[in-house]
Amino acid sequence: MPNLLVIAHAPLASALRQVAEHTFPDCAPTLAVLDVSPGMCAEDVETAARALMAEAGQPEWLVLTDVFGATPCNGAQRLAGERVQVLSGVSVPMLWRTLCYASQKPLTELARRAVQGAVSGIVATPSLPPDE
Repeated sequence: MPNLLVIAHAPLASALRQVAEHTFPDCAPTLAVLDVSPGMCAEDVETAARALMAEAGQPEWLVLTDVFGATPCNGAQRLAGERVQVLSGVSVPMLWRTLCYASQKPLTELARRAVQGAVSGIVATPSLPPDE
């Protein structure tokens, strides 16, 4: 069972953990977060993320970042490999879908489910007519 790591601009990662724990109160052992402060560079993110991952002692990780090309993602990409997959564009639907399947799916399938959750979470809702 892979662990999850959310790396995002502060305070988004911590806020996403709170949302996750609201819906999945038992997710804490498998979910780590790293809030990236304005002064951090990609190397700092990589170092902090590796420390979190080592602390958890889990060899497989799905890393979710907020924006492709930004510092959190650039640092996370340095972690990517056979046992670490990185996805950018983290959202609540992506995180919830991931948590739903985290204990049941291998890393590659879990990454696919996360992407499906993100895409399915985009819904154009009908606009209300203006008040008359």
